[in-house]
Amino acid sequence: MVLSTVRSKLHSSTTTQLTTYLDASAAADAIKNHPITQSVTNGPVAENIMDQHAKTQAEFSNLAASRQTPSTPAATGQPLTHYHGFFGSLLSWENPRASGIAYASVVLFIFAARYLDIIRYTFKISYMVLGITVFAEAVGKALLSTGLTSQIRPKKYYTVSRETLNAVIGDVHELLNFFVIEAQQIIFAENLFMSFAAFLGAFLSYYLIKIVPFWGLSLISTSILFLAPLIYKTNQELIDHHVSNATKVLNEQSQQVKALASQHAATVTESTKSLVGDYSAKAQEMIGNARGRSTSPTLSAKPAKTEEIKKENVPAYKAEDFPAAPKEDFKAPPVGDVAAAMKTEDEPLIAS
Repeated sequence: MVLSTVRSKLHSSTTTQLTTYLDASAAADAIKNHPITQSVTNGPVAENIMDQHAKTQAEFSNLAASRQTPSTPAATGQPLTHYHGFFGSLLSWENPRASGIAYASVVLFIFAARYLDIIRYTFKISYMVLGITVFAEAVGKALLSTGLTSQIRPKKYYTVSRETLNAVIGDVHELLNFFVIEAQQIIFAENLFMSFAAFLGAFLSYYLIKIVPFWGLSLISTSILFLAPLIYKTNQELIDHHVSNATKVLNEQSQQVKALASQHAATVTESTKSLVGDYSAKAQEMIGNARGRSTSPTLSAKPAKTEEIKKENVPAYKAEDFPAAPKEDFKAPPVGDVAAAMKTEDEPLIAS
């Protein structure tokens, strides 16, 4: 009984909603066919909007087509990634609408990350969606014997194909290589201007991070990254003129500094040579004086050598220094009675 009453109420409410929908569609058709509406939708404003929309789509297509490997390799001869061409086209504002929309999107994301609790809102949206689907399924099964959520369930769940996954992995690989190669090009000064700009940015960020929050520093960096090429592109002639003048002045100053340095170097070299000559002359004079004191001025070299020769020929000992050799023959000493008799003869007589 209750189910029949509920079904009748649902049928009546469905009929009422269908009647309201038909009335609303009829009113919408009437408004659409009204002359004022026709003049607005087919007027110059609508045409301008459609034209801008078509141009924006064309620029995004061109930006997507710019994802090609540049023909110019790196300084090491390695080929660059297709993201070099993509970011080069994006930051150089070759497609102004696409670059402007990208810049606005990044700025909005920074503000959203700063002022919106994205993680909390993500959980909120999740529980709201899940609550609606669960309630609709439960109410449908209770009242209509079939769930409402199951009626809109797809016939086949979506899956990630291997081709799509390989394409995503390939893009991530190219993106990582883009950042790695770009960092090495900046570190090893392949482009001096880019390396100097990176140095200046890192130097300023080191001091700004103390007083500026991270989101503010990200906003400043993004603005400089996008707007600096745009400012240069719109004022290229003026900037190139001033840069050429500054380069000319720097070259003149460097030449002047080189000339002064060479002049001072020549002066220093001459003074050094003169000092070295003076000191060498004094040293030679001192050596000559020392040699003069060590030798006698009255004797020449030849008599000294003759005297040395004569001294060498003179013998060191004379014949008188040795005792005379015996002239008699050597005799054998007496033996036996003869020796005793000779001894008795030699003894002195002692008085008794």
